[in-house]
Amino acid sequence: MKKYLFLLLFLSVTTLVYTQQKKISLEEIWQGAFSTKGMDALRSMNDGEYYTLLDTNKGRNTSRIEKYKYETLEKAETIVASSPANGIPYFTSYSFNEDESKILLATEVEPIYRHSIRAVYFVYDMASKASKKISDEKIMAPLLSPDGNKVAYVFDNNLFILNLSSGNTEQITTDGKMNTIINGVTDWVYEEEFSFVRAFDWNADGTMLAFLRFDEQAVPEFSMDVYGSNLYPSQYRFKYPKAGEDNSTVTLHLYNIGNRSTTNISLPEAYYIPRIQWKHNTHELSVQTLNRLQNHLKIYTVNAKNVSVSLLLEEQDEAYVDITDNLTFLEDDSFIWTSEKDGYNHIYLHNSNGSQKTQLTKGPWEVTDYYGFDHKKKTIFYQSTENGSINRDVYSIRVNGRNKKRLTDKAGTNSAAFSTNFTYFINTFSSTSTPFMYTLHKASNGEKVKDILNNSALTNKLSGYTTSPKEFSTININGHDLNMWMVKPANFEASKKYPLLLFQYSGPGSQQVANRWLGNNDYWHQMLAQEGIIVACVDGRGTGLKGRDFKKMTYKELGKYEVEDQIAVAKKLSEYDFIDEDRTGIWGWSYGGFMASNCILKGNDTFEMAIAVAPVTSWRFYDTVYTERFMQTPQENASGYDENSPLTYPHLLKGKYLLVHGSSDDNVHVQNSMRMIEALVQANKQFDWAIYPDKNHGISGGNTRLQLFTKMTNFIKENL
Repeated sequence: MKKYLFLLLFLSVTTLVYTQQKKISLEEIWQGAFSTKGMDALRSMNDGEYYTLLDTNKGRNTSRIEKYKYETLEKAETIVASSPANGIPYFTSYSFNEDESKILLATEVEPIYRHSIRAVYFVYDMASKASKKISDEKIMAPLLSPDGNKVAYVFDNNLFILNLSSGNTEQITTDGKMNTIINGVTDWVYEEEFSFVRAFDWNADGTMLAFLRFDEQAVPEFSMDVYGSNLYPSQYRFKYPKAGEDNSTVTLHLYNIGNRSTTNISLPEAYYIPRIQWKHNTHELSVQTLNRLQNHLKIYTVNAKNVSVSLLLEEQDEAYVDITDNLTFLEDDSFIWTSEKDGYNHIYLHNSNGSQKTQLTKGPWEVTDYYGFDHKKKTIFYQSTENGSINRDVYSIRVNGRNKKRLTDKAGTNSAAFSTNFTYFINTFSSTSTPFMYTLHKASNGEKVKDILNNSALTNKLSGYTTSPKEFSTININGHDLNMWMVKPANFEASKKYPLLLFQYSGPGSQQVANRWLGNNDYWHQMLAQEGIIVACVDGRGTGLKGRDFKKMTYKELGKYEVEDQIAVAKKLSEYDFIDEDRTGIWGWSYGGFMASNCILKGNDTFEMAIAVAPVTSWRFYDTVYTERFMQTPQENASGYDENSPLTYPHLLKGKYLLVHGSSDDNVHVQNSMRMIEALVQANKQFDWAIYPDKNHGISGGNTRLQLFTKMTNFIKENL
C-alpha cells in the first residue's frame, strides 16, 4: 500500500511541476497569448489637466474616446463613441484640431504602404455633438485647420479643402495623377525613408497652406504580380527609385486661403525636402533641405508675405546627416535642435537668427528622444542613454543647461508622455523581466503619484512557463566592447555542449541589445532555448547609441564591418566550453537577412546554418534615400556595392541556407531573393527557399507567421 501511495504522490508532484512549467508553443506566440495591455492613442488635452485614450473593441465593432483626469486618473466622460444613433461607425484613430473644438475620426481604414492609409473620415463637433463625413470617397492625410472650420485632405493625388460651415469643397490642385504627380502627400521613398506621409501644413492662423508637390514622371516603375484568387493574376505598378536612379522632383508651394492663389517657392539646391514646419510667426515657414548624398542639411526660412528665402541653419557631416522631428520653435522663434556635431546626439538652443546660443546636453551618451519645452519654467524634457546604452531614462534640464534631473529610477526602458502644461507625465517602463508598466509622475521631480496600468497578469501567466533570463554582457570584438545578450536553456549545464543561434539586425543606427520587454521574436527565442539551443545577439559596428563614429564607420561599406563582427562573435563564442563549435547558426530579417546571407557565405568555416527572411541581396536593388545615405550612388561607389553583396559569393555556400520572401514586398523587392536563387542555382548549390504569395515585407496575415516560424523552427532543429 505504501508503494502505491509513494507512486501516487510522485505522479501528483510530477503533474504539478509539469503544469507549472509549460513550454511556450508557436501557436500561443502567434495567436497573441502573450500580448500586453497598453494605453492606446494617449493625448494630453490643452488644459494639461486631462488626457484622452482610444478604447476599441474590434469584436463588437465599437470604439470610443475616453477622457481622464491626471490628478485622480478617474474617467471624467466619454467624449464620443461609435453608434448608429449618431452616425459614427467604428473608428480606429482620432486627432483634435488646435483649439479642441473638432475631432477627426478615421473609419474603414485601408493600408497602403508602411505608414500611409486611405480611409473614410468624420469630423465630430465638440459643442454641437454632431458629426460630418468629409467625403464618401476614401481620402488621405486630412488635417483640420487650427480653428476647426476647415479640413484639408488629399484625394487622387490632389489637394482639397472642405469648408465645414458652408459644406463647400475647394480643389487646390488639378494635375495629380497616379505614378505621375502627387500633391500634398509623399511618394513611396519619402514615406519609407523620411517617415512622413502628410506633406502639407496649416500656418498658425489658418490663412496659409504650405504643401509639397512630387513630380515622379522620371522615376522608374517597379511592378509586382498580385496572385489573389482570380483566374489571371493582376499587376501592381508603382514608382520606386533604386540606388543611382532618378528621384521625384519635389517643389514647395504656398496656398493663400483668402485670395485662393498658389505661389511657387524656389529653394536653392533642394534635392530633398524632408520637413516643412511653420514657425510661431504666422508668415514664416521653416523648410529643411538635403543634397542627394544627404551630408549637407540646410534649414531655410520662407517669408510668405514677400516670398523671400533666407538660410537659418546648415549642418554638414563627412558621412550623412540624420533627419529627425526634434526641431522646436519657441515663442520668440528661437529654436531647439538636436545634432551629432560633437560626436554624440545632443540638444542645442539657437537664437531666432540661427546662431547657436548654447549646448544644453553633453557627454559620451545619446539623447534618444526630445519631449518638449516648458515655457513657464524654462525647462526641457528628454530621454537619453545616460544610464547605459541598453537603458533609457527621462530627464529634465533648464534652458540655461543647469539643474539637470533624472526623472525615472528603474533600470530598463523608460519613456514619457507629458501633460500639455508639463505638470505630469505618464511613464511607460519595461525591462527584460518586467512587461509594460504605466505610472503617473510629477514632471518637476519625477515623484510617482499613482500606478495606472501594469501587466502583472502576463507576468503571472509566464511564471507557469519554462523561460530563461536574458543575460546582458559585453564582448570584445575587433577592438570594440560590443553589447550582447544571451539566452540559455532553463536546465543549462556548463559541462554540456549546446548549439548556438545568433540573431541580429545590424542596420545603421539600430539596436537589438536593449533592456526592454519581449517581442514575439523573443518568445520564439525562449521556445528555442527550451529545445536546448543557446540564442545570442550582439550589436556590432555600425549600430546605434554609442556615438557618431561608431555608427558611421560602416559608411560606404554596408555589410563589411558588420559581417566581420558577426563572424568574429561566432568564433569567439565557439571557444566557450558550453558551445558546440560545429553547430553555429545565424538568422535575421530584412537587413538582418542580408547579414545572415553574407555570414553563411563569407563565414562558411564558422556558420553551419543561416535563415534569411526578406533579405537585401544587392544594395543596387534598394531605394535611393536609404542606400545612398550610407553608400553614395553605385556610380560613385561600385566596389562598396558589389564586394559586400551576397550575389558575388554564391559559390562559397557550404552550410544549410533557408531563403524566405513575400512576393508583394514593396520595400525589399522579391527580386532580391529571385536573383539570389538564380545565383545559387548556377553555382550548383543546394538550399531551401519559400515565397509567400501576396505578402509584404512583414510576411503576415492569417496563419502566415505561424506557418513561417514553424518552417524556421523545423529548419533549425534539423540543421543545427
